[in-house]
Amino acid sequence: MKTEHQQNHRKESVISYFKKVDKGDLTYYDLFTEDVQFFFPKFGLACGKNAIKRFGKNIGRFLKSIQHDIENFHYIISGDSVVVEGKENGVTHDDKAWPDGNISQGLFCSVFEFEGDLIKRMHIYVDPDFTSEDQDRIQIYNP
Repeated sequence: MKTEHQQNHRKESVISYFKKVDKGDLTYYDLFTEDVQFFFPKFGLACGKNAIKRFGKNIGRFLKSIQHDIENFHYIISGDSVVVEGKENGVTHDDKAWPDGNISQGLFCSVFEFEGDLIKRMHIYVDPDFTSEDQDRIQIYNP
């Protein structure tokens, strides 16, 4: 069983990750192991800090800004894992604000697994259609 101190430290590392991402502070890479496992829908599963850097560049070409509602996150902490359920919003480079509050809700869930003080696995579960432009899928699930 992990100590309360270690669990609190890991939660603070996760909060630090989101704050750094929101500010565009690339030192968030320092929070990960070299061989970190990373998953994001439509990006897929990849390993290593370079995968996270590649993903950051890719999403940075699409999003002008992103903000996470850190104050209202819901956390589940167990063993080496911290799970975060929350809400995010932002603006794309073509100035579309999201979520739209209709189909797109800005909801996400991220699973972080730690090795010591560093994140060794981060899986992000979110609908990557931030601006509800994937009308084919919307018509299937919400005709």
